[in-house]
Amino acid sequence: MKDGYFLKPSARDLMEYHAEAMFTHDRRGRLHLVNEPWPGSGTAPRFFLGRTTEGRNVWRFRHDVPDQLVQQLESWCAEEAAVVDFQARPKHEKDYWNLLQGERATMGPCFHIENETEHPSTEVQRVTPENVKQLSRGGFEWLADEISYAQPCIAVLQGGRAVSVCRSVRIGTMAHEAGLETLEAFRGRGYAAAATAGWAEAVRELGCIPLYSTSMDNVSSQRVARKMGLSFYGVNFSIY
Repeated sequence: MKDGYFLKPSARDLMEYHAEAMFTHDRRGRLHLVNEPWPGSGTAPRFFLGRTTEGRNVWRFRHDVPDQLVQQLESWCAEEAAVVDFQARPKHEKDYWNLLQGERATMGPCFHIENETEHPSTEVQRVTPENVKQLSRGGFEWLADEISYAQPCIAVLQGGRAVSVCRSVRIGTMAHEAGLETLEAFRGRGYAAAATAGWAEAVRELGCIPLYSTSMDNVSSQRVARKMGLSFYGVNFSIY
């Protein structure tokens, strides 16, 4: 187990782990790439803000953002309040936009899958490079291209094939981020929650913390978080 794993992490700790898993950093803590485990990662956002339920926020800047802009952005980040409603926009959102002249933004809630999370008893199976071709037929064929990178990967099976899959799509030293996909014909049956719970157990076995984040407009993903009773710790916001 990683040092400190048995101590319940604070919301700020979790947001730090989230940022570390989501992006690659240089020695100055500046962002470079989206931390995808497979080859071909995209460029990181120019600005990342993680507001937490405690009000102790986390922020990061891409390596090419000028220092004078960083100083101004940091002063605004420090004024952001604790989040209660994950739909609440950042206090200085317009200021961030105006200063950075960004092209697009993303925002969404972040959750911790705690040990005591309740989950369905649906049987799940580990997907590996050895069995992926057999289990991915009928909708998850693309999984074979990334299965060696996105581990652990857990699936709910129906008729001997995967119908819901949860895998590690961002991997940090302390935490993994979940990537969840369910075939459309099998949604609404609790399979997504079962796959996610099985994945979380596999991540904890590695000594890491399982995290689950989604976008503001992904209602189905938010519904899974509610059904599982996941612990909400903050909201991420990025400008590209």
